[in-house]
Amino acid sequence: MSDNAPPLQLFEKKERIFPKRVWGKFRKIKWLVMVITLGIYYLAPFLRWDRGPHAPDQAILIDMPARRAYFFFIEIWPQEVYYLTGILILAAVALFFATSLFGRVWCGYACPQTVWTDLFVWVERIVQGDRAKRMRLANAPWSFEKLWKMALTQSLWLVIGLLTGGAWVFYFNDAPTLLEHILNFDVPWSVGGWIIALTFSTYVMAGFAREQVCMYMCPYSRFQSAMFDRDTLIIGYDEKRGEPRGKHKKGESWDGRGDCVDCTACVQVCPMGIDIRDGLQMECIACGLCVDACDDIMDKVGRPRGLIRYDTTNNQLAREEGIKERSHLLRARTVYYTAILALVGGIMLYGLTHRDPVELHVLHDRNPLFVTMSDGRIRNGYDVKILNKTHTDKKYSLSVDGLSGADIRVQGAGNLEASHLPVFADSVGHFRVFVTADKPTAIRSEIVVRVEEVEGETAAQYDGIFMSGRP
Repeated sequence: MSDNAPPLQLFEKKERIFPKRVWGKFRKIKWLVMVITLGIYYLAPFLRWDRGPHAPDQAILIDMPARRAYFFFIEIWPQEVYYLTGILILAAVALFFATSLFGRVWCGYACPQTVWTDLFVWVERIVQGDRAKRMRLANAPWSFEKLWKMALTQSLWLVIGLLTGGAWVFYFNDAPTLLEHILNFDVPWSVGGWIIALTFSTYVMAGFAREQVCMYMCPYSRFQSAMFDRDTLIIGYDEKRGEPRGKHKKGESWDGRGDCVDCTACVQVCPMGIDIRDGLQMECIACGLCVDACDDIMDKVGRPRGLIRYDTTNNQLAREEGIKERSHLLRARTVYYTAILALVGGIMLYGLTHRDPVELHVLHDRNPLFVTMSDGRIRNGYDVKILNKTHTDKKYSLSVDGLSGADIRVQGAGNLEASHLPVFADSVGHFRVFVTADKPTAIRSEIVVRVEEVEGETAAQYDGIFMSGRP
């Protein structure tokens, strides 16, 4: 190799994508979804939900200090993390279900990366102009016009990122109170740090990374094909109708040529910068903008719409063979997903509607396992936790079944009695309990510890042990 030879380049620099503005049915749907999802994201923390005098009234709140998660009428305690597992399972299966039916409809319309990228591109277009103007501005040397347009664009992006980060922390704090602190510049670093981090992550991913997030960071595009089959609704180019492609002048015959006029409008509007005419690709997010662009061109040249469209492989083959198309909604895969959603959702609904308002947890002392008293009786120590899941203060009576002559003593400040153990609303009562009984014949006895609400109907029990010797 010559010393003057240029260095070998193994990778090509990623070219920036400047999507062109398009208007049509699917663009309108995207705008509608954007307004709805952003409205929910920014306004949901300010919704109120009355849970009583001893609980927060924010409808959606993840209270980290209190270790509670509130979703309207649902309240999840740390011991009920299985509900979060159920929510994640439902979300995953629902995504698979939607993908098997409509392809990557989540990616194209409702994914946060798509929504915020659309918003950033809209701001960019308002300030800098449409595709051609933005391309010229990006390639032009620095001037006053380029400087102020770029500065205004970046500033608006940062404002949107700040609003995004600010809205996120509202879900973990009382929203009106935190908003007042933010307006008064009195924000603790534990909150301000998250706002700053989320501001710049939104700014970078929606402003610069964009399609790289979908192609390299998100695993969904990698395994989406595992959820596709021949009845999945995907965006495709009708090659039989469109080929051979080529330029067309008004008045020319369409005989012997396809409907595609090779205008590249579908490529220019694609936020991922791909050519859908090359077939289904990993990068395609099924946003439908290429469909709007192609339909608009077909209207102008006087050809039928649908050269690029949402369709299934089986229905496309059915039309070519002249047989009846079939619905892609009802098939084995969708039935399986529906059954899983119904099963998991039913289990969670049953658990939420039948959750006990009180729980009891008992931990036996490890050292010593037991103590022999001077009168020969045996004493065991326990740490008892009573979870009062209601929003009113309660008193509980503690008893032990399975021991002869059992005596219960509660250690703590004040005169605590086993028959009246106070537990505040939406709290956990911690009690140090000693149980003394006549020495059983077995060195290990099975017992049942019970708590019952004083002047109430709620109760809970815990199966425990009483030790009187060593094996």
